[in-house]
Amino acid sequence: MTPERPAPTVPTATYRLQLQPEFPFGAAAEVVPYLASLGVSHLHLSPVLEAVPGSAHGYDVVDHARVREELGGEDGLRALSRTAREYGLGLVVDIVPNHMAMAPRHNRALWEVLREGPKSPYARWFDIDWEAQGGQVLLPVLGGPLGAEIGHLEVDGDVLRYHDHVLPLREGTEELPLPQLLDAQWYRPAWWRLARTELNYRRFFSISELVGVRVEDPEVFEATHAKILQLLHEGVVDGLRVDHPDGLADPEGYLERLHEATGGRWTVVEKILADGEHLPASWPVAGTTGYDALRHVDGLFTDPAGAGELLARYRRFAAPQTDRGGDWAATVRRAGYRVLSHELAAEVDRLTRVAVRLCGTAPDPGLRDRAPWALRTALRELLVRLEVYRPYASGDAADVVTAQAAAEARRAFVVPEEAGAVDVVRDLVLGRHGDGPGHVEFRTRFAQTASALRAKSVEDTAFYRYVPLLSGTEVGGNPGRPAVSPADFHAHCARVQRDWPVGGSVVTTHDTKRSADVRAALAVLTECPGPWADVLAEVTSDGDGGPDAQLAWAAWQTVFGLGPASPERVDQALLKQVREAGLFTSWTEQDPAYEERVARFVATGPCGAPGERMAAFRDALEPHLRANVLGTALVQLTMPGVPDLYQGTEAEYRALVDPDNRRPVRFPPTDPGEKGALTVAALRLRGRRPEVFGDAATYAPLPAEGAAAAHCLAFVRSATVLTAVTRLSLRLAEAGGWRDTRLSLPPGRWADLLAPGREFEGHTRVADLFAERPVALLERIDGKQPTGAEGTTETAGTAGTAGAAGIAGAAGIAGTTGTAGATGATGATEAAEPAGASGTADRAGTAEGAAPEGAAGTGATGEGVTGEA
Repeated sequence: MTPERPAPTVPTATYRLQLQPEFPFGAAAEVVPYLASLGVSHLHLSPVLEAVPGSAHGYDVVDHARVREELGGEDGLRALSRTAREYGLGLVVDIVPNHMAMAPRHNRALWEVLREGPKSPYARWFDIDWEAQGGQVLLPVLGGPLGAEIGHLEVDGDVLRYHDHVLPLREGTEELPLPQLLDAQWYRPAWWRLARTELNYRRFFSISELVGVRVEDPEVFEATHAKILQLLHEGVVDGLRVDHPDGLADPEGYLERLHEATGGRWTVVEKILADGEHLPASWPVAGTTGYDALRHVDGLFTDPAGAGELLARYRRFAAPQTDRGGDWAATVRRAGYRVLSHELAAEVDRLTRVAVRLCGTAPDPGLRDRAPWALRTALRELLVRLEVYRPYASGDAADVVTAQAAAEARRAFVVPEEAGAVDVVRDLVLGRHGDGPGHVEFRTRFAQTASALRAKSVEDTAFYRYVPLLSGTEVGGNPGRPAVSPADFHAHCARVQRDWPVGGSVVTTHDTKRSADVRAALAVLTECPGPWADVLAEVTSDGDGGPDAQLAWAAWQTVFGLGPASPERVDQALLKQVREAGLFTSWTEQDPAYEERVARFVATGPCGAPGERMAAFRDALEPHLRANVLGTALVQLTMPGVPDLYQGTEAEYRALVDPDNRRPVRFPPTDPGEKGALTVAALRLRGRRPEVFGDAATYAPLPAEGAAAAHCLAFVRSATVLTAVTRLSLRLAEAGGWRDTRLSLPPGRWADLLAPGREFEGHTRVADLFAERPVALLERIDGKQPTGAEGTTETAGTAGTAGAAGIAGAAGIAGTTGTAGATGATGATEAAEPAGASGTADRAGTAEGAAPEGAAGTGATGEGVTGEA
């Protein structure tokens, strides 16, 4: 046992572990020695509070006052924290302030509201519009219309049972006949499809199984944060990742209260920034979780000209089909209309009711005589034109709901006088008609609806319809402009170092639709759009061409990025692809015949004999895939920000969307390879030299000189560490290689941390720098050899040292004592999502409501599969 060492206050790097009953706190503790040997400073844990039993992700919280028993309870979490501290590691925990599980029998607060109604002390917890359903909460739990399901409703003492659902009965109603009993409750059991238009509680996106929580209420904040704050103040937990702040009524107010309550602990927020959008400067956080970094890193390895040619070839391939993602802006707009009229219809109706009330009682005659349909149309037309997730109270809403958007929205009206509803709605959003409770409610609901719409229309619909380059359809990305120039990348890094130097950076998460290594491979296609199209024509010329051209294009890109894989994995990802796209089938209106054709196509095409031709094409491009994979890893690990590694990604990690990315991971990986060596070298360097990468560090671009200068991306951190990577290596090779290209190193001697013994100085030939690998990590030395990857500050608990050269062995990184390896393949990920309502998830991936638990026996099926948590 080693002496306990305090973890850094601000992480140097974090490692995300997906906790679930099959991988609880005890299993996490077993792999601590291995994770410490990597060089991270903190473990990043998925949610740890009590969740729905069996939950594979933990975002469906049911009790904020308890640590989840299925993971080992509070004792297990404290034991994990002690073990982590023995190895010098801290804990960062994911918290979920926006919502809880709509699971009354497990959620005591919700149970009491359903039993006692609006007078319950817990009624203030939830955002319920009691007037909308005649004083009842609509519960979309029935597998069909009430008339068809009433025979399955059973009174049992003081509860009402429906299959696996258990609901409380209002006191004194137990003896009433069933129809009268139902009318007497504070809730209304209803067909799950009614959630689309009739729901009267705020939910997470369009997931009816996750009910919104009003943490803007100080009492609710205190009740839902007491346990997490206790764990922070007692040193069990060191930092926080805040899930989806955009769903909150007042994100900035919440974060200010959280900052004060935690004493300013390191906190990052899962804020998805649109292209060009910046995090509000007033937010008291370290920064975002890092999807903005992902977008810039991915874009760096994407060829803009090739991306344009790929789009043109896609359009020809998918023609003459329309609405198949050939134009990004149009695809987003169409997806927005669909989401507002389907998944978010209830939210739009509620927002319309507030607008109608404000206009009808306004002292200003200019707001009067506005028909509900006109206000609803104005709302819809403005919402679909928002280019960011939502406006904020601290910002200028006019920058979000722009005059140009209003001008375009007016065109939806035939009668000019009716188009005035657009100006009324916009002025309400901008706060120009008062600041009373109703006006605040309108602005709040508009912002919350906008964020849900953006997530559902962009991440969950348009990303699955717009498929010219799948690597561009990632959270935080801009598929319409997937490439990022070196100049734009450097500008982003400079801005991050100046404004948010210790915010997060990610390239793979539990939410990414494809892992970074899959996206890195796909980016190579922008360097060879012609050969790709030729191979695609070859593999689709014979046999089954797929149910439609859009799917065929996406399927062949999927297997190119993923490499060899079982038909089950590919079929699962493509089934999600077509259901999210909603063009031929969907979660709520499934077309079994179409989905069967998809499965058949996968088996006989991408995963059949034609797939061998695509595999050969991929193999021929392997050197360029390697350059992108290593370049992506090194840039993320050394650019400004705190890198977060998703479990298993220290080695090459090829995964598709959830649940594929929740498959078990092996600790340590069987063959970490050169990516593993690179990762350890960079992580240990960060741990050994935190001042080089922290809030007082500097960032400076280092331009190359010569014919191939554009293919070398280099930067220097604090005049001490130099990162250089190869970008667009296929184009480079076609142009004749590096030739006379040089890199003028800053003064001093520089040692290669990825190849001990190699040193450079002054005007260096890039061909020499990249002689052994397409990336280089250099550290300036002043008369002595740096410790580098040899790890002279070796993390306690490991046996011996492991230099970069020794990491590639199958024995595992840094020669752990064996404790970590004991878990082997039991390192857990989340299981495939269950069917029915039990399969809730935190993030995008579901439509408005799944068929309820137990309803499958009635023949009702809902979405069945939910999205990534």
